[in-house]
Amino acid sequence: MIRKVLIANRGEIACRIMRTCRRLGVATVAVYSDADAGALHVRMADEAIGIGPAPARDSYLVIERIIAAAGKSGADAVHPGYGFLSERAEFAEACAAAGLIFIGLPPAAIRAMGLKSAAKALMIGAAVPVVPGYHGDNQDEAHLLGQAEAIGWPILIKAVAGGGGKGMRRVDDAAAFAAAVDGARREAAAAFGDDRVLIEKYLVRPRHIEVQIFADASGEVVHLFERDCSIQRRHQKVIEEAPAPGMAEHMRRAMGEAAAAAARAIGYVGAGTIEFIADVTEGLRPDRFYFMEMNTRLQVEHPVTEAVTGQDLVEWQLRIAAGEPLPLPQERIALSGHAVEARLYAEDPARNFMPSAGQLLRLSFPDDGEGLRIDTGVAEGDSVTPYYDPMIAKVIAHGPDRAAALERLATALDAIEVAGVQSNTPFLARVLRHRDFVHGDIDTAFLDRHAIDLKLGTPGTMIAAAAAFFQGGGGSRSAGSNDIMLRMGAQALEISAERVDNGWRFAWEGETRHVTDVEVQRDVLSATIDGMICVFRLALANGALWLMKGGQSAKFALAKSAEQ
Repeated sequence: MIRKVLIANRGEIACRIMRTCRRLGVATVAVYSDADAGALHVRMADEAIGIGPAPARDSYLVIERIIAAAGKSGADAVHPGYGFLSERAEFAEACAAAGLIFIGLPPAAIRAMGLKSAAKALMIGAAVPVVPGYHGDNQDEAHLLGQAEAIGWPILIKAVAGGGGKGMRRVDDAAAFAAAVDGARREAAAAFGDDRVLIEKYLVRPRHIEVQIFADASGEVVHLFERDCSIQRRHQKVIEEAPAPGMAEHMRRAMGEAAAAAARAIGYVGAGTIEFIADVTEGLRPDRFYFMEMNTRLQVEHPVTEAVTGQDLVEWQLRIAAGEPLPLPQERIALSGHAVEARLYAEDPARNFMPSAGQLLRLSFPDDGEGLRIDTGVAEGDSVTPYYDPMIAKVIAHGPDRAAALERLATALDAIEVAGVQSNTPFLARVLRHRDFVHGDIDTAFLDRHAIDLKLGTPGTMIAAAAAFFQGGGGSRSAGSNDIMLRMGAQALEISAERVDNGWRFAWEGETRHVTDVEVQRDVLSATIDGMICVFRLALANGALWLMKGGQSAKFALAKSAEQ
């Protein structure tokens, strides 16, 4: 077994890898940028080594510094996690040259899947179904237009070397084609240093379904069933689940066999994900799913697969990298229940999901156990910086069936408290409870189609409680003050305040609330609002008040008196 692993990553994935290593008795080495010197993954590791300034390009993406840290620590293996260097063939080669075990794919397999056009050519050769399209080398605009017309509108332009939605454009007719190609090429060149594009048929009602695979050095390949990742925003996954809703056993078998064939086609060794796109205009059908791409690493959403199979995928990675055979044959891998994961981000749904940086004044999760798992890379008091992905945590629920898993996850989200940064917690809970989502009526356009339904304003009770706080129930204003101006995030609210019945009547934008019995005790604010007792968790920093209740939080500050 591997003795010591350097984890070439940060945040929740670094912490998650460390948990398995600790259980197996494998020592861990963290690397960190200047911005992460006190981060949770650094505190969890057996030892930690600094690798440079905060920007990833000067630290986490510098291969030479990672290799030097591994040598300094005496590690015998490197785990890349996901993102950063995880799918860079030159990193895998550098590890091998330094005598380090790379816990990932062979460089040749990474390269084979790195270019979408080459990957799809390999899949066609392996009889894996692909979306009708053009993946050739001729990049002349007139030639591309001819191919698009032959495929039939609408079409999708994609970057050959890309991912994450960069360099991607939907085009509905020939008139819009030239501008779309030009925009896709510019974006692809900026993101990947390669402006080549490919063209595919655009599926009007697609679902994103992926299959988890593993292969060992002897050529044995297994799949650990599918995950549905159709709930996306700007091509980024938001909620993932396993198994896919409505998936018949014969289609599951067909997708699993296609995924295994894809792995065998490139001499795969280790963990990976075969991503398919399914045309669900007539429901899930075994003749309507197509290879999209292969991710040659562990996926963010791997915990849902772990939940429904009872397997630790990081342990599988470590054992295969050490030269061991697959832990289980295909016939012994079984599905159990249903699991759903929600990605909790520091972002503001009210401001088009703008990332939110700052110190986590409050961060509280329900306890793990009873079908609930929290994967996080931060703790209360830590900071979410602007340098990296603003993920706070992944929240995973498992239940005997989909309905139970959804309810368990939504209830857990309601219990989460976040202050100091905005979060998407209430948005996630609202998605989970949406009627169409509950019924499994999903596709990749779900969030756009239901954008109005999913909007969530700040509850009037929370605004009234904040007004009462600043009007004397705990704030700095005197009890005799009148109207106030509250700033709620980026929004200014002029609130009329009138003393009535030993309390206040607050009015704003057509709403009225009667507030009495305001009490502030340490981090709790309680008040009777319109005859109902309401209790909020609070946090204070730099003159601002954060209130939290039912998974929702809001930031308030006293801007000025409305009379001024």
